Amino acid sequence: MIRALHRWPALIALALVTLLALSGAVLSVLSASERLAAPQAEGTLSVATLAARIKSVYPGVEEIRRAPSGQITAYWFDANKPGSAIIDPATGRGVASAKPNQFERWLINLHRSLFLGDGGRIVMAMAAASLLVLAMSGAVLVARRTGGWRRWLSPLRGPLPGRLHVEIARLAIAGLILSSGTALWMTASTFGLLPDAGAAPGLEVASSGKTGIAVDTIGLLRQTPVAQLRDLSFPAPDDPTDVFTLKTDEGSGTIDQGTGALLDWTAITTWQRVSYRVSMIHTGRGAAPIGLLLGLMALGIPAMGATGVVVWLTGLRTRLKIKGNVAASRADTILLVGSEGGSTWGFAATLHRALTASGQRVHAAPMSAFAPARYARARRFVILAATYGDGGPPASAKGFLDRLARLEAAPAAPVAVLGFGDRSFPAYCAFAQAVAAAAEAKGWRRLVAFDTVDRQSPQEFARWGRSLGAAMGLELELAHQPVLPASQSLTLVSRRDYGAQVQAPTAILRFALPQASLWQRLTGRGIRRFQAGDLLGILPEGSAVPRFYSLASGRRDGFVEIVVRKHPGGLCSGQLSALAPGDTVSGFFRPNPGFRPGAGSAPLILIGAGTGIGPLAGFLRANGRRRPIHLFFGMRHPHSDFLYAEDLAQWKAAGRLTRLVTAVSRARRPRYVQDPLRAEAPQVARLIRNGARVMVCGGRGMASGVAEALADILAPMGLTPAALKAEGRYVEDVY
Repeated sequence: MIRALHRWPALIALALVTLLALSGAVLSVLSASERLAAPQAEGTLSVATLAARIKSVYPGVEEIRRAPSGQITAYWFDANKPGSAIIDPATGRGVASAKPNQFERWLINLHRSLFLGDGGRIVMAMAAASLLVLAMSGAVLVARRTGGWRRWLSPLRGPLPGRLHVEIARLAIAGLILSSGTALWMTASTFGLLPDAGAAPGLEVASSGKTGIAVDTIGLLRQTPVAQLRDLSFPAPDDPTDVFTLKTDEGSGTIDQGTGALLDWTAITTWQRVSYRVSMIHTGRGAAPIGLLLGLMALGIPAMGATGVVVWLTGLRTRLKIKGNVAASRADTILLVGSEGGSTWGFAATLHRALTASGQRVHAAPMSAFAPARYARARRFVILAATYGDGGPPASAKGFLDRLARLEAAPAAPVAVLGFGDRSFPAYCAFAQAVAAAAEAKGWRRLVAFDTVDRQSPQEFARWGRSLGAAMGLELELAHQPVLPASQSLTLVSRRDYGAQVQAPTAILRFALPQASLWQRLTGRGIRRFQAGDLLGILPEGSAVPRFYSLASGRRDGFVEIVVRKHPGGLCSGQLSALAPGDTVSGFFRPNPGFRPGAGSAPLILIGAGTGIGPLAGFLRANGRRRPIHLFFGMRHPHSDFLYAEDLAQWKAAGRLTRLVTAVSRARRPRYVQDPLRAEAPQVARLIRNGARVMVCGGRGMASGVAEALADILAPMGLTPAALKAEGRYVEDVY
């Protein structure tokens, strides 16, 4: 509902809202420039003194106006000829022409009414209302994506258009709500819908019939600072019945031109005061910093419009369409899906079809949309959850555990949890396990035992489906056909081979960077932006399950590079190892934000063995700012598998690598990578004490040995590897 409320006003009113935003941004700059250019009155200057100064220069002055920006304009007649000027309040003399800026007047009319009078004002008010709906619904959607209001500024992941859309929204939403809200207030005031019209005079005294009082002797004008002045009109000197008319921030009244007595006074009402402040904020006149800030935020609207359209079009192309998805309030089976790359949605679609064919009313939704109050007829819940990174929630499951924890009691209908993952990763189905544990702790009844599916296995999914069917009293056969991820052809341009002498054939494979248009990159159809440490998924021939390799290069390097060791009987590694320059493979990229060096100048301690040096080499190659990096690298033999030996020497000479420490496991005195860590414990401890970040890449056995060594090194400091992990200063990419 919220998503639709956000999407359709945006698409329908995009042109008008963009016009509002761009014209408003330009007007905010014009208002600020007026404030900067206008001579300002000193704080103690009174209206009486200002009026006297101007009258001494322009005896025929008829009116003095002060704009919210502080600009003072005088209007007069001299020999029956009208004149006007912007006034320097220090001298009373004109310093610039008061002729209206025609471009600004044109832009104001466009912004307010499209040159269509009251009808145009109504149209633009509708655009402002659409903007308000967009901003408020967008705020809710941002909170959903980040996992709650308290995590508003948490890091984002996913395709570039979506991230840009949310990043801009996080900065601009408050300003857009303020701009659109004040615009609607001003429209309501213009059409008399607010009680901000003038009140009846609070004081009325008859005119004396005299003339000739000196303006600088009038008591009220002497008591009124110029900062509160809005307008002062002078009486005709030959008409005793005419009066001074004064308008200030506090009210308006008339003054006898013979005695200086106040004849009547109307105090400004609260509604009028609020309307005036609203106008100042919206236009930036009198509040230039706020106006400029709102104008800057308004510039985010075209960018959000463009990225929003791209996200919408991409969603239409990539969204898995589940036919017959029943409304949540009418469904007896609620199917909640936690997916990062979309493959888990494919399993959800298969389950949805099978349950629907069995006569069930099924509603499928992302886990992030979990709202028990909507499931009035639910008889069971089924949760299909993938895991992101080191046990984190996938994109469509953010906030689920928080929502579950906030429930006073678990839903009455039982739940089944199925995890999807890859057993080669340490955090296999960790998020799904966390969901199952949280459900049990909440007292949520279990429909079937927690289970997992390894590497998208259709057989394991079918086996679990039969257990689910038995619990429901159905014969449920799940025949799933995995949906292959969109991939591109990668052409090998060079390879460097190592390890043959130690029976560990390894190759550094470099592929050409596929060309993609800007539109392809924005919509995700081409090669997306990637960094060293992200993952390259390879689809081997004869398998529908991709294998992932850590990238040793970033997009800026102009090529795609991975390090591959050939495993006995390995389908994908065997095919990659057999490639010759000119051969091609199919691949796609997957972000891995949990394994990146991060910004800043704190030292890095990189620890890797064998092919684990791949992403670490990519970090060194990208270290153009000469950040201190200390590399501990383990190999079998320096004459056989010293990967990147020449590159490391060059990077060290260029200052990209501070220090290289190697460990050789097949030397006369075998050493593994954790051994030099222990040998250099004081230096390692000093680096960590100074804020260093530790990054480990390689096999599980190596990572376990490194963790034990670091635990011993950190213990005297009162730290542990777990504490560093909690601070984001110890990360692993382990296989």
